[in-house]
Amino acid sequence: MANAIIIGGTQGIGLVLAGIMAARGDKVIIAGRDKGRAAAAAAGIGPNVTGIAVDLTKPHSLARALADVGAVQHVVLSAIHRDMNSARDYDIDRAIALVTLKLVGYTAAINALLPSMTQDASIVLYGGLAKERPYPGSTTVTAINGAVTTMVHTLALELAPIRVNALHPGIVGDSPAWAEKPETLDRVIARTPTRKLPTMNDVATATLFLLENGSVNGVNLNVDNGWLLT
Repeated sequence: MANAIIIGGTQGIGLVLAGIMAARGDKVIIAGRDKGRAAAAAAGIGPNVTGIAVDLTKPHSLARALADVGAVQHVVLSAIHRDMNSARDYDIDRAIALVTLKLVGYTAAINALLPSMTQDASIVLYGGLAKERPYPGSTTVTAINGAVTTMVHTLALELAPIRVNALHPGIVGDSPAWAEKPETLDRVIARTPTRKLPTMNDVATATLFLLENGSVNGVNLNVDNGWLLT
């Protein structure tokens, strides 16, 4: 039995989460679009981790890709596309890919995994705080992350007793996407009540909380050190 499958677990926060779970003895499957990269990432963590190929932008392929995962207790959908796509200069193909990944791919992956999920299973979807703090170029990202907040509610009702929650990270200071943008980080830190940014480890452990606390269901959890308060 796999304790968890993390789709989007070959890099970033998903990879950190896989490492934390494997270190405590959990069996983890990590999934990414490239099979070789997934296998290499799994080998880099240790023998409790297996890597498989899953592409959420191709939802018709998901049933076959996830058919042999075996029994699983926790499902994390952390896969994202970072997209800058404004209404004035609109890339339709990129927008369709992002919409498909989260609004179709997330649900299609859950559908494919349901036969493998235990009765006490839990699911965490990843959104993001562009849902409440848009920026130029976030037209698609903001709309989709807003939709994730409502997906959680319907899925929690439809899939009961399986619990479904969502996690919405703020700007994660030590993530590869932000590490080379110190001026942006400094501005955000100055507006954050704690004067610090969440780390990848903070987001990963918050994910574990949502996965494992049996009384938390249908919740959208922001992990941002209070950034949205300002």
